[in-house]
Amino acid sequence: MSNIDELFSNNRAWSNGVRTVDPEYFKRLSTQQAPKYLWIGCSDSRVPANQIVDLPPGEVFVHRNIANVVVHTDLNCLSVIQYAVAVLKVEHIVVCGHYGCGGVMAALDDRFDRGLIDNWLRHIRDVYLEHQDEIDAFDTDQAKVNRLCEHNVMRQVNNVCKVPTVRSAWSEGQSLSVHGVIYGLEDGLLKNLNVSVSSGD
Repeated sequence: MSNIDELFSNNRAWSNGVRTVDPEYFKRLSTQQAPKYLWIGCSDSRVPANQIVDLPPGEVFVHRNIANVVVHTDLNCLSVIQYAVAVLKVEHIVVCGHYGCGGVMAALDDRFDRGLIDNWLRHIRDVYLEHQDEIDAFDTDQAKVNRLCEHNVMRQVNNVCKVPTVRSAWSEGQSLSVHGVIYGLEDGLLKNLNVSVSSGD
């Protein structure tokens, strides 16, 4: 029978290690949450938000889903955005995609026999259809996928900017910027897609 004992063992070792270095660490962490960043990223296990930007727990509020999609029907994502913006008063919303995204790869495949996931991938498929001529002009499948990964991030930044909580924050003068970035699995580096937005204008 399988179990998750390894996770508990790792957790104890990690907790003990942290407390050895800083005995008050968890006490401090438990009494505060004041992140400056909301990170909307992909569920891919190779893209851990805090680690790739080298920030400790408490510094990044995180929402993840397949292919970092933001749509007006996803109450989970919209609730995270509302809490981050209205309650935590984050200063930055970062939409982070990654090259070689499996969700984006699947969206490029026009089969529709994968079940429920096809409904989710439809959002990315629509981005592909909008930029099909440009994407199809690339010579390799990898290049096509990577360019669609970039376009998908840019679309999701646009979608975040349309969320009523974000629009309301801007109209009230709250300092809030939305950024699109993409992560390279092969080199561990973030690339700025230069689609930052800081106001409703």
